[in-house]
Amino acid sequence: MATGRTHRPATRSRGIPEATVARLPLYLRALTALSERSVPTVSSEELAAAAGVNSAKLRKDFSYLGSYGTRGVGYDVEYLVYQISRELGLTQDWPVVIVGIGNLGAALAGYGGFASRGFRVAALIDADPAMTGKPVAGIPVQHSDDLERIIEEDGVSIGVIATPAGVAQQVCDRLVAAGVTSILNFAPTVLSVPDGVDVRKVDLSIELQILAFHEQRKAGEEAGAESAVLPPAPAPYQAPETDAASASGDAAGGKGGRKGPDGDVPAVMPA
Repeated sequence: MATGRTHRPATRSRGIPEATVARLPLYLRALTALSERSVPTVSSEELAAAAGVNSAKLRKDFSYLGSYGTRGVGYDVEYLVYQISRELGLTQDWPVVIVGIGNLGAALAGYGGFASRGFRVAALIDADPAMTGKPVAGIPVQHSDDLERIIEEDGVSIGVIATPAGVAQQVCDRLVAAGVTSILNFAPTVLSVPDGVDVRKVDLSIELQILAFHEQRKAGEEAGAESAVLPPAPAPYQAPETDAASASGDAAGGKGGRKGPDGDVPAVMPA
């Protein structure tokens, strides 16, 4: 298996859109699950449903890979696993350094999904001297003073930042200066990087806020649906208006006169 910083995925040179690249890991995850169940072929509709996209979009994405499937048979699962893995650069070993070994960094260090996808955690780095030498997920933590040396010796091209926001940019600058060209940022801040350096940001609080928005909207829709089935409120009571005959009678009675049982009644009775 190839290693080193100079090996890059071929997606850019082949003109694959970024949106398609972002969906390739979804397809690979679904295909890997099928492969583990020894499923030999899969239709575009079945794979699209497993990946959470529509089948037309899936077929368009696969056309960029030069894979069109076989009518009446579908796609060969094992070949697609290889093809997408190759396109994503997962057929080689990628040394990764994680900077910031707090709760999140330690959890990332122990995540088994890295190794199964070709990402080898080469080093764990933290600025706290008390962490130096402490094993986390079986890997001893090294001090941040050795960052540049570690990157050079291990040929690291991917860095993971799991530090507090206040120091994330400084860590990023050091990673880039040492030769790291791809960064996965978990710090809640936006990083500034030069051209040629790729940054992917993961902010769990933003994702939760988006979910909160959808929950609020669903609650509003449910409230609107409930109000739609309620019976209409009764109209307010209105006193009957004087009809035209009464009005004409008042006018015939003279000044302020009104009709009584025995004829016109003056407004003011004589003394």
